[in-house]
Amino acid sequence: MTKKDFPKIHFYDQDFVDIYDKTWAWIQDFWNGSAEQNAADDHFFSYPGSPVVLQMDAIFSSFFLVYSNRIYQAHPTLDLFYGRQEPNGAIRCAYNIETGQPVSDPENPEGLGIPLFAWAEFNLYHKSANKKRVKDILPVLHRYTGWIDSIFKQPNGLYQVPLSVTGMINSPREEAVYPLDFNTMMAINVLYMSALADILNDKESSFQYKKQYFSLKARINALMWSGEDGFYYDIDKDERRIPVKTIGGYWPLLAEIPNDDKAERIIAKLQDPRYFGAPHPFPSLSVSEKGFDESGNGYMGSVFPHLTFMVIKGLERYQRWDLARENAIRHLYFMLDSMSHDGNHHKGNLWEAYLPMKEGPARWEGKPEFPRSQYLTYDALSTICLTIENIVGLFISLPRKTVDWIIPSLEIMGVENLSLKKNMITILSNKSGRGWEIHMESEKLYYFTINILGKKKKTLPIPSGKCSMLIDKL
Repeated sequence: MTKKDFPKIHFYDQDFVDIYDKTWAWIQDFWNGSAEQNAADDHFFSYPGSPVVLQMDAIFSSFFLVYSNRIYQAHPTLDLFYGRQEPNGAIRCAYNIETGQPVSDPENPEGLGIPLFAWAEFNLYHKSANKKRVKDILPVLHRYTGWIDSIFKQPNGLYQVPLSVTGMINSPREEAVYPLDFNTMMAINVLYMSALADILNDKESSFQYKKQYFSLKARINALMWSGEDGFYYDIDKDERRIPVKTIGGYWPLLAEIPNDDKAERIIAKLQDPRYFGAPHPFPSLSVSEKGFDESGNGYMGSVFPHLTFMVIKGLERYQRWDLARENAIRHLYFMLDSMSHDGNHHKGNLWEAYLPMKEGPARWEGKPEFPRSQYLTYDALSTICLTIENIVGLFISLPRKTVDWIIPSLEIMGVENLSLKKNMITILSNKSGRGWEIHMESEKLYYFTINILGKKKKTLPIPSGKCSMLIDKL
């Protein structure tokens, strides 16, 4: 380790701070390799002991690694996939660490993965402001999108893919031929491809991707939305909706597909105990489904942190900050209470999946290896990313030079020594004799927006050096 350290967070519940700190320590075990030992590239993120490196790990890990103050880089694992692109544009979802060769699966012969590279890259750009990287990777992602279109896109404009691609392997949706989640991920893909093209001022590409996005959005709304149930569903080979409510029905929020009225209806189900409003947010299958299983049983009800992360990021798109934060906090308490049998937060493990109705790891009949412990690809999204963005409430964009702090009420909390490229910033709030005060320290000027939900919103230029502001004076 260098003298650099991870950013510190401050929060009134010390357990949240402790699990955040511990997660950074655990990530060390996920950092693989040097070129002497294997054919995959130098230093990448993968589950300890796994013979393969996964596209899903590369994408999801980038969302928390961007906060490591560059101790762990977020991009090498992504680059490992880009570097193996085939002439036809194919990038496979898993590569063997020893040989560097793609790993195939009879259920998914093309090795198709979740097409969310562009989402990860857009996030990376806002945390690093590296425009050159966008220029380098856009052609790779363009060829990748073309490859997916050439094999999986059907005459109706939707994608027909094996269900195993979605990762929700035993979800009760066997009849699905056009999975809602995969089709929505393709909409997210082209939406962010358009945004990446905008960064390069490539108006033509941006327009083409935007066009693809609106065409997919129209088809998803026309074919997959049930006005009667107020929910999005998979469809079968005859384009009939399959009325099974899975957590996959929330990907459309992240893609900004529903209008406000539709969004309202599906968000209401997150708070309704009959559907997804289980004590631990959010089960992978609606409580109302006959196959719902309180022991989790894989995707028959387990809470998977990466899917809860997806729902919370979807809520942000519709400005539901309050609901996003409340569920992030509840989710984290359940993760903490599930660490050891006696509820001791100082020992025990994080898990790949959790019980929906009470604390504890989920179970899956006949699969003793489930859930994996310390599955940080999923868990660190909660203990690091949701903690900084949704619990402490900080949203940072380097290219825009902005920091937004979105909180429902003032509390003693903040972040210290978060590196933004070559700028270290600290933002802490505490209560003094003069009222609520925010202390800041930065090496460069940036624009700070404080948004105390429903009370006040103000943007101020923050000069370099140390300063503090009294909230009552704003």
